[in-house]
This record gives sequence, structure tokens and C-alpha cells, in this order.
Amino acid sequence: MRETNIQKMIELLALVLHCPICAAKYNAENTNVIETKGMEKTEESSMLVHTDCERCKSSVVFSISMDGPEIFSVGMVTDLTSADAARFRDADQITVDEVMEFHNFLETFDGNFAGVIR
Repeated sequence: MRETNIQKMIELLALVLHCPICAAKYNAENTNVIETKGMEKTEESSMLVHTDCERCKSSVVFSISMDGPEIFSVGMVTDLTSADAARFRDADQITVDEVMEFHNFLETFDGNFAGVIR
């Protein structure tokens, strides 16, 4: 899908989607596409979109899936900026070993953050 079609879709979504915090309509200018998949096809495409609410300043990341004429959207309130969302999208996945290592650390952690940071 060409850039102009993506922009038109964002403008349409901005009219339909409302902020889950204050119910204001989103402004397309505050909306950034983080990732697209299959947009050159007419069926089964998806977008990851980040937007900021002008009224309450909250941020939401939307996963939007299009399957033929149907559009599905799931949103999540976040403190991430659109740059953060793109950076985390490209980051390596957390491994099971890393989770276990952190779990073991927390079992013996005494709450002294200053000591850990040093």
C-alpha cells in the first residue's frame, strides 16, 4: 500500500477511534505508524500504530488488523513514545534464562537500589 493510502487510513481511524482515558477523538497528526504487514495486498494486512491524545496527553498503541472488509483494533494505554515503541519492536526477545535470572535476583534483593546501581 502506498504512503498516501496509509495516511488516508490513519485519518479514517482517527475519526473512528477515541481516547480510552478522556474519550476525545484522535488527531491524525499525532498518529505514527510503527509497523505495517501485508499493506500491499487488499486482504489480511495489519498495522501497529502509536497515537497521543491532544486533550489528556495519554498515549495508546493500537494493533489494527484488516481482513477483507473487516477491521479489528486492540489498543493499550502506554507511557511509550512512538520512538520507544519502534525501538522495542526491534529489540531482542527476553529469554527464559533472563527471566529466571531476574527472578533469582529478586528473591535475594534487599531493596537497596543505590547499591545495585553502583
